[in-house]
Amino acid sequence: MMNFFKNTTPSTEVLLRIAADAILVNLSLIAALFLHYIYKTAFATPIVSHGEAFDSLLLSYISTFLILTSVSINVLYISGFYNRGRHYQASYKRQAALKAMTATYLIFALVVLFLWDTISFPRSVLIPSWTLSVFALTVARTYMHRVPFLKQIIERLSSSQTPEVAAQRILVIGGGGYIGSALLTKLLNKGYQVRLLDRLLFGTEPIQELIGHPNLEIMKADFRQVHSVLQAMRNIDAVIHLGAIVGDPACAYDEDLTIGTNLVATRMVAEIAQCAGIKRFVFASTCSVYGASDEVLDEKSLLNPVSLYARSKIASEEVLTQMASDNFSPVFMRFGTIYGLSGRTRFDLVINLLTAKALLERKITIFGGDQWRPFVHVDDAAQAVFLALEAPDAVVHNRVFNVGSNEQNYTINQIGDLIQQMIPEAAVIQMGDDHDKRNYRVDFSRINKELNFTPAWTVEKGVRQVQAAIESGKVANYQDAQYNNYKYLKEGGIELLDEQSVEGRNDFINSATVQLAYNMRFALNDNDWTTALVAKPVKIELPQAAASV
Repeated sequence: MMNFFKNTTPSTEVLLRIAADAILVNLSLIAALFLHYIYKTAFATPIVSHGEAFDSLLLSYISTFLILTSVSINVLYISGFYNRGRHYQASYKRQAALKAMTATYLIFALVVLFLWDTISFPRSVLIPSWTLSVFALTVARTYMHRVPFLKQIIERLSSSQTPEVAAQRILVIGGGGYIGSALLTKLLNKGYQVRLLDRLLFGTEPIQELIGHPNLEIMKADFRQVHSVLQAMRNIDAVIHLGAIVGDPACAYDEDLTIGTNLVATRMVAEIAQCAGIKRFVFASTCSVYGASDEVLDEKSLLNPVSLYARSKIASEEVLTQMASDNFSPVFMRFGTIYGLSGRTRFDLVINLLTAKALLERKITIFGGDQWRPFVHVDDAAQAVFLALEAPDAVVHNRVFNVGSNEQNYTINQIGDLIQQMIPEAAVIQMGDDHDKRNYRVDFSRINKELNFTPAWTVEKGVRQVQAAIESGKVANYQDAQYNNYKYLKEGGIELLDEQSVEGRNDFINSATVQLAYNMRFALNDNDWTTALVAKPVKIELPQAAASV
């Protein structure tokens, strides 16, 4: 049987909760025995003397308390009270306490029956003791954290724990894409055990060199499907969520698909991660959230999205921010415009596209030209994700990091001139105004100072890399749909995605339903989930105007 508990060494906090539960169970047993004592000495026929009744019940307690304590703690542990219980909602905590204590007393009753000749225990005490135990555990789990001095004790114990242990088993969602295919190599080279969850719409070529690696598990599945995500979260320490419909044209092609993939599915993935006790959640966002501005923008600047892609990312950031807690730590990576080669290279991005056109068509077509963009190489983007994964909670918890460098803020005209200098056979051709309203210059001081991130690549090196790939024939046709997200969707990719559209595309799935499914050891299929467990629909609000984060 698969081990569902990621950490077998109990922390001080867990040991305290085990001790508290043991005390509650024993107090419940003592209270039930005391009620039996009152009955025997006041109402029974014949009435038993106080001394005789006390001696009898004391013997009953002494002979059974170790058995009951041992059974109850083991059942509670197996039920997830000490590794997932803190994530349960109040209603589910009551159900879990009822089930755990029922199982405990059934086992306890069988043991007492089996040892009847050596144990003196009144059977009439079982039901009152069971009832009191359920009540005590429910109250403790649901309400005790609201008592100020008890909450302070727990927080002090939590803060006094040994330093956090780095994650070892990583789930990479969308790891077969542009950034993900570059990230996988870094994780595997560092010794991580990696599980890849991806539909692999572009085949296995992006990760071909990694197939067969002993630390890589490939799960070809759709992250919009609940059962696939539940299965993928087993025995995972951290999640890197790169999966999305990426880019303004691709997102605009099918708005419902974009909302379902980028927002609704992200919420579902995060809730399953949270309920599975997975703390670190690295989320891929974009500097496109800044939209259009003439100022230099940092992580605290107003957001002014001008596309559905940007609005979907802002909404996802808001959802994850609201979910953040001591036990769930999202970190947001806002990537600049990416360039360069990876396992799944794209040629629908400025630098790669203009380099290819300069080489093969001898022209560099510029629309607009004065608009600013921050640029970052795909390998550096992957390195930034890697640093966010390994950083201490205190540095990255619920925080945004722009990914790039101040030196690589360029206007499109500057990029065209730079490429023309490197490929002088090509001519820069001005094509008039650009319909794309985006214009943003970004400050990257935070990631440089706090994550010690410094790009290894420059735009010049990236252009040379793309040039070498085209001239060597590694890239046969840069106009092929496999290199362009929008073209891929338009030429049939959207049909593959619609085959398994996210359940309840316009619904948010609440924590209680995810907890229930997780506790059932992933036994639910899609039909069970959608007919019985999906929460009441919640209207999705996508930001339209400026917002601050």
